[in-house]
Amino acid sequence: MKFRTLGRTGYHIAEIGYGMWGLASWKDTDAAEVQQALDRSVELGCNFFDTAWAYADGISERIAGDLLRKHPDKRLYVATKIPPKNRCWPSRPEFTLDEVFPSEYIEEYVNLSLENLGVEQIDLMQFHVWNDAWHERDEWKEAIAKLTQAGKVAHWGISINRWEPENSLETLRTGLISTVQVIYNIFDQNPEDKLFPLCRELNVGVIARVPFDEGTLTGNMTKDMTFPPDDWRATYFVQENLHPAVDRAEALRPYVPPRMTMAEMAIRFILSNHDVATTIPGMRKLRNVESNIGCSDGIGLKYDTLFELKKHRWDRVPTSWSQ
Repeated sequence: MKFRTLGRTGYHIAEIGYGMWGLASWKDTDAAEVQQALDRSVELGCNFFDTAWAYADGISERIAGDLLRKHPDKRLYVATKIPPKNRCWPSRPEFTLDEVFPSEYIEEYVNLSLENLGVEQIDLMQFHVWNDAWHERDEWKEAIAKLTQAGKVAHWGISINRWEPENSLETLRTGLISTVQVIYNIFDQNPEDKLFPLCRELNVGVIARVPFDEGTLTGNMTKDMTFPPDDWRATYFVQENLHPAVDRAEALRPYVPPRMTMAEMAIRFILSNHDVATTIPGMRKLRNVESNIGCSDGIGLKYDTLFELKKHRWDRVPTSWSQ
């Protein structure tokens, strides 16, 4: 495993982190295999785990807390998130700060996450949605200052809404945010335009999420694929999204290097950009842990491959189904 510094936090973290969304609430998740996968990731050098209270109402956080106690000899970093009070993902321009992150609510959920994780201080607490129009409001600034001074949170971050990487720039300029979590992959390259240069300037750490475009960049999805009605992917992979995503993934096949899967190419594309500190694929299965972490070998994609992949940028805007 190779390591990178997470911006001004100074944390020396694995460039392949662990996304913990699907560990507790997805129907086809096997709890025993999840534990094996988590332990194997630590064995292979993973030390950054991204969770959230919203991942099964705190269950994923408790899984992370159990992992910390199971490996007391390892320095494992946990990032979690405060859910929006109105439970709407993503945030919308008409939502006010008072509706989404009032001061007392921020403090309440920091305390809930501390309890779930079983720690005295959270390494990185992130706002699970964001609206840059809130950057001037003092309430959230005073709330996070109070919690930081109390020693409950070491660093703060924001998880940027899907396909809105520039809906964060003024907030970053406040100097109060240490990290951003943003969708970045072969299709979603637009964080390179303004977000990454500003993060570089301000020493803000970048966490790249959704490395496989929710699955299409594994090369394993088809246009006739369906999901159970209670699976969030059933509402995300509607026909107007699934069909063009599969077509675009198929168009990448000529550029997959020999002896490499499309999923491995997708991970290596992200790691080839050193503005990114870590990427956090969801890994519920042991084989995925070994495959994804195996990409952290310091060998980036060749220039000609990167050149071709740059042409597959897909600029999208939020929709009713983009969540």
